[in-house]
Amino acid sequence: MSEFVNRHLSEVALIAERLDRNAIESMVRILSDARAAGGRLFLLGVGGSAANCSHAVNDFRKLTNIEAYAPTDNVAELTARINDEGWDSCFSAWLKASRLRPDDVLLIMSVGGGDVERNVSPNLVVAIDYAKDVGARILGIVGRSGGYTGQMADACVIVPVVNDDAITPHTEAFQAVVWHTLVSHPDLVAASTKWEGMDQSPT
Repeated sequence: MSEFVNRHLSEVALIAERLDRNAIESMVRILSDARAAGGRLFLLGVGGSAANCSHAVNDFRKLTNIEAYAPTDNVAELTARINDEGWDSCFSAWLKASRLRPDDVLLIMSVGGGDVERNVSPNLVVAIDYAKDVGARILGIVGRSGGYTGQMADACVIVPVVNDDAITPHTEAFQAVVWHTLVSHPDLVAASTKWEGMDQSPT
């Protein structure tokens, strides 16, 4: 086994051991309460995290019966807003058009969590501020110190840094681990996944 593969997978195991279990349970409670109140879930991310949001939307809708959306799933609207109104406001304007309300939840997936001073994902920062103004709850699955998301979220899983040269791959990989934990949690799950729901007995 190559040294790199061995080290990378060892780091994965270490991160899994260090994940904040209480933060995940808090996310479960917030999502459960939102579902009971008829709230919706909006997932925001950029780059690889945006792709994770798209996958997670499917899982939350299909497995937990939570009405979920990601603005990055509609490339026509998103790019029109970026072109006409600017990058910073593209998510907040989308949330305004969706009539974000206090029963709703934002789930931010991001490596840095948003940082206006360094001009990193300012659209996440503006969206978080808008959600706070509306009274919606905010969740996060982020890396590093959590950035703006880590500061403002009602519950946030900050993926531990175990290797400064692998922050992005570890964070984006563990976004998937955390959201799959959420949609599999007995307090949220409403439908079985395909293979787990099939009869596995031999014919």
